Amino acid sequence: MSRRKTRPRTSPASRTAQGAPVPAVTATSPCPCGLGAAYGACCGRFHAGTGGTAPTAELLMRSRYSAFVVRDEAYLLRTWAPETRPAEVDFDPGMRWAGLEIEETGEGTAFHQHGTVTFTARYVHGGEAGSLHERSRFARHEGAWVYVDGDITD
Repeated sequence: MSRRKTRPRTSPASRTAQGAPVPAVTATSPCPCGLGAAYGACCGRFHAGTGGTAPTAELLMRSRYSAFVVRDEAYLLRTWAPETRPAEVDFDPGMRWAGLEIEETGEGTAFHQHGTVTFTARYVHGGEAGSLHERSRFARHEGAWVYVDGDITD
């Protein structure tokens, strides 16, 4: 997704170092992942560490998308496979994530060690709408699902 370094923030008045506003997401806001639950009861519980770990690759994908929305670097790094994890996550201050659609999943349940999730993430950057299509790979690491890598698709 994006790679300009900032600290995760969720208050409406928060701004990145470059002055771009950080999206306001509260515990009672609709979750950015699109499941229809409030953020605090959905992906926010994984971000805060109060809901354990995501039980499927798809829920990990959704929670990672939400982490990009709220710019939660700590969660993204914690859920990245050690062998592919970067030293930091760089968030683009001009990027606003606008929606997630899960297109296909492969394995990735409680009974699997690996899984894939194909998705489209919509965004607005510099006033222009766009989308990111990716087939992400996930694996279990010490019992928890982690993001390994992905291929950008058309």
